[in-house]
Amino acid sequence: MTNKVKIGMIQMLVEAGQIDVNIARACTMVREAAAKGCSIVVLPECMDIGWTYPRAKDMAYPIPGYCSDVFCDIAKELNIHVVVGLTERCGNHLYNTAIMISNVGEIILKHRKINELDFALDVYSVGDRTNVIDTEFGRIGLAVCADLRAENDPIGNTIGLMGARILLSPCSWAVRRDHNNEKEPYGQEWVDPYKNLANKYHMAVIGVSNVGVIKGGEWNEWKVIGCSLAVGRDGNVIMQGTYGEQAEELLIVEV
Repeated sequence: MTNKVKIGMIQMLVEAGQIDVNIARACTMVREAAAKGCSIVVLPECMDIGWTYPRAKDMAYPIPGYCSDVFCDIAKELNIHVVVGLTERCGNHLYNTAIMISNVGEIILKHRKINELDFALDVYSVGDRTNVIDTEFGRIGLAVCADLRAENDPIGNTIGLMGARILLSPCSWAVRRDHNNEKEPYGQEWVDPYKNLANKYHMAVIGVSNVGVIKGGEWNEWKVIGCSLAVGRDGNVIMQGTYGEQAEELLIVEV
């Protein structure tokens, strides 16, 4: 097991319903991260279609399938591990899914979001399990966004109890259009549970959000504002992304 791993946090713009545009943008940023020496990259939640997009049921692919295949190919090409949030079709169900792809292009871990918001259940079914995978970087677990909110501590705690050294979470963090970040700084609602898990299990916790605008659902036109977050195994915040619906950036941390 390597002592530390360099992780690229890809805080990318996601355009609702624009699968090919989003995948092309993601691949460009994965290449940038690989060129800067990252061994793992983490992409946002539902980065293919966008979270709660109304036409997701018509557009989503299975896993394995078109979207996951693109990331398997680039992982193998660049010799890099890829964690990505995708909209997964499985029979008549859609899942808000995170997968981890090895540097030889194989899907080695899959997690379907468990704590979906009530209105999003009109789009997504609920996952029924969690797991971890042993890698050259240590044991890794996956979550998706609200799986790690403070009131849903059992999910993060379960992954911690399973011995994960690193917990990676594709996210889509959003606020109302009139949100004033100077008056109400965003992020503490994630810092607190992430730090709690890190301190309790000596586990690095990393959440990567997209930027852009939500289209559809109860949060239609809400701003997705980045603020991606990394908390080290010692419980200290080691990276916070920029706030804003246009704050696309690549952040790099070592854990």
